Amino acid sequence: MEPGTTAETALQALESEREDDAPEDEDAADGDAATASESGALAARTGRSGRRADLEHEGEVAADFLEQLLDIADLDGDLEVNVEGDRAAVSIVDSEEGPAPTRLVGRDGAVLEALQELTRLAVQAETGDRSRLMLDVAGHRAGRRAELVELARRTAEGVKESGERAELEPMSAFERKVVHDEVLAAGLVSESEGTEPNRYVVVLPSN
Repeated sequence: MEPGTTAETALQALESEREDDAPEDEDAADGDAATASESGALAARTGRSGRRADLEHEGEVAADFLEQLLDIADLDGDLEVNVEGDRAAVSIVDSEEGPAPTRLVGRDGAVLEALQELTRLAVQAETGDRSRLMLDVAGHRAGRRAELVELARRTAEGVKESGERAELEPMSAFERKVVHDEVLAAGLVSESEGTEPNRYVVVLPSN
């Protein structure tokens, strides 16, 4: 990937909004079982360690891409790289020079969603693997997550009381996932209906 080229392309898009043998006896069997168990545990630890390293690398690639973009656009902001669950996570936060550029969030997070997809493509171009990286700017997703958790809880309680389904407003895939998880934790079931970009969550009463 030519330095700067992907970032410049991303900026242009943003500006336009967009896993034998048998043992001889019982002792041998026990020994083999113990060895297999130890080997399995080691493989699991190694696998987790390797996966985390891959995700950390994704985050670093993404941070390099975003740093180029910020430089080209002459925007302030520092980059924080983390691993959250099974995803790399990168956040553009306030810097000493100035606050994180909320213009990269856009109305209803539209620019943020576009920038996230472009960043995932930049990571894929570098690593050869599809990325599920999550991007946040100025704490937008964190704040939105808190709002959605509260909305999902209130809606679940309302559905329990009324016994009737409830439809929520259209949301992004990230937002729908937050709601689905919270509704499930409340003991109900939800599903997505509609087509993008107007896909929404429906909370269903228990049978």
